[in-house]
Amino acid sequence: MRRFARTKLWALAGTAAIALCLAAPSAQAGKADDTLNIAWDVEVPNVNMYFDTSRNGVIIAHHVWDGLVWRDPASGEFKPLIASSWNIVDDKTIEVEIRKGVKFHNGATLTADDVVYTYNYLARPDNGILNRNYTSWIEKAEKVGDNKVRITAKNTNPLILLYMVEIGIYPQKYYEEVGPEGMGLKPVGTGPYKITSVDPGKRLEFEAFADYYDSPKGKAKIKKIVQRTIPEMNTQVVELASGRLDWIWRVAQDQADRLEKTGRVQVINANTMRVGYLHLNAVGGPEDSPLRKLKVRQAINHAINLEGIVKNLVRGSSQVIHSACYPEQFGCTDDVQKYPYDPAKAKQLLAEAGYPNGFTTAFYAYRDRAQNEAMMSDLAAVGIKAELRYGQYAATRDALRKGEVPIASLTWGSNSIPDVDAILPVFFGGLPDDMSKDEEVQGWLQAARSTLDQEKRKELYKKALQKIAAQAYWVPTWTYTTNYAISNDLDFKPTADEIPRFWTASWK
Repeated sequence: MRRFARTKLWALAGTAAIALCLAAPSAQAGKADDTLNIAWDVEVPNVNMYFDTSRNGVIIAHHVWDGLVWRDPASGEFKPLIASSWNIVDDKTIEVEIRKGVKFHNGATLTADDVVYTYNYLARPDNGILNRNYTSWIEKAEKVGDNKVRITAKNTNPLILLYMVEIGIYPQKYYEEVGPEGMGLKPVGTGPYKITSVDPGKRLEFEAFADYYDSPKGKAKIKKIVQRTIPEMNTQVVELASGRLDWIWRVAQDQADRLEKTGRVQVINANTMRVGYLHLNAVGGPEDSPLRKLKVRQAINHAINLEGIVKNLVRGSSQVIHSACYPEQFGCTDDVQKYPYDPAKAKQLLAEAGYPNGFTTAFYAYRDRAQNEAMMSDLAAVGIKAELRYGQYAATRDALRKGEVPIASLTWGSNSIPDVDAILPVFFGGLPDDMSKDEEVQGWLQAARSTLDQEKRKELYKKALQKIAAQAYWVPTWTYTTNYAISNDLDFKPTADEIPRFWTASWK
């Protein structure tokens, strides 16, 4: 259990810090001035929603930009948002009526032209956007009436409505004037909150949009939100306990337990669709990269004691996974090759691959330091010396896409879409994050997103997942639950899609 010592030291430090806060008078956070003070540990590299793939970027997008369609997180029902109605014409075509009276945050009125512009902009191959998984299906959009838009997909697509939920509408005139960089500094959308201040990577300020339309999402109940990036969770915990913050999340279980005992905050544990994984570069990097050998990738899978890490560090109701998807997503299957914890087998495979004494490799990560150090310790035990490259998510992602990353410890929340099409094509479908470049898998995935036959889709996804596991392109690790720690003054209800909807929050 030596590898968990660092975590215990941090826990002791956190306990001492909380005790000091309890000894001091509590500061009043946001209720007094109707400002919700929140923090997260990972910076947002770009507030422009199409140029950021991080979870925090997804959260911001849902507050600032509305799409044509909304999916009720409670019922799963699709409801009109900027569209007042829609009609599915055929397998590749949908027509939408645009709601009248919708205002952008800069006062401009949204029109069908803005919708056509946004969809055609996203369809361009040279636009430089990062979120291609839920935009790559778009062939074109055209105006077919004063308030009617026809959207055409490249192929038959069973998930058009799900992806339309994620596509926020941009104001054509403003975006043509300021471009991607300007939108990242002074964003303009139609959502329940508008952004009033951007200090990149450090602080964002939001204000409830007074002219928000009669949306099924509902108007914001809290006037202002101030978001700060605070990398150290211990600092977040101290600020929450002392009353300077109202909301934090992804709190380690031991810290959550101590916070709850203070009586000053409430802790909510909620399931999420997020999964963790080690992304193994099977085809990139130097020609002599050990990761190019199947037996090395299989050895890495056998070397890691996932059950022990989940039990001792992740905790909560998280579960070990064996397949490259969230268990409850459509198309996910556990009927794949499994790699039980077996250090002796890992050493044997390394020797057979030509590495009887192991090797040294870089190990990239951006969160969950204790868990990653535990995995690195397991790798060291079989001879693989992993050197940690710990940094921000955007830097890790960019290095991965350049082929510079042999092993990356990452997580994915599928943009909160309950279908494996929101995860498998991203990492195995030939997009920039595909580090296996397996054409057979790519073909199965393309076929699965081009048919409306749900049983056929399941069959194709199963083939893809079984080959991904057999080739050990990933080390699937565990599902995530999230601990939210919030002020006793705040009424906040989390959802399993891992999108905090602050516009529904209110003060008690």
